[in-house]
Amino acid sequence: MKKLFTITMALVAFTIGAQNVTFGAKAGLNFASMVGDDAEGLDGRTSFHLGATAEIEISESFSIQPELLYSGQGFTADGDVTGKVDYINLPVMAKFYVADGFSIEAGPQIGFLASAKSEVDGNSTDIKDNLKSTDFALNLGAGYKLDSGLNFGLRYSMGLTDVPDVDSDGFKHSVVQLSVGYNF
Repeated sequence: MKKLFTITMALVAFTIGAQNVTFGAKAGLNFASMVGDDAEGLDGRTSFHLGATAEIEISESFSIQPELLYSGQGFTADGDVTGKVDYINLPVMAKFYVADGFSIEAGPQIGFLASAKSEVDGNSTDIKDNLKSTDFALNLGAGYKLDSGLNFGLRYSMGLTDVPDVDSDGFKHSVVQLSVGYNF
């Protein structure tokens, strides 16, 4: 929690000094799965993400966009097993506007484990203690922003952290996000 507070305060200080800052909200679908050597046989889980954004304009064609998102991630297996692994994610995206309203983006993300459950045939088991509490990822994406503030995004989040809290050859998150947002 101390790290999250420090990061948040640094972003607030940076935002206060910026020339043009817009705040917004976004929500959308997550198409999540697990990848890696040990993740064979796991399928995707469709869930959602929801949160707040701030776009800090550095120049006409470049901005920094920190976000605070609740993100449903995880996997399914054998049709009746679902791993619901949910995070509070803090991505910080560098956005390059390459055409009017159209941007490409990239940046790091830190995620804090909010909950983790394994559901088999309707029976739920808490597995949070078996997973690492922090997850790191690299995000790549594209977006389009209308003059009205309405915006649309497509992002891929590639997990860099092995999720289990034990030695493994790889259970990393892989998430495709489709978003709709509004900047105020």
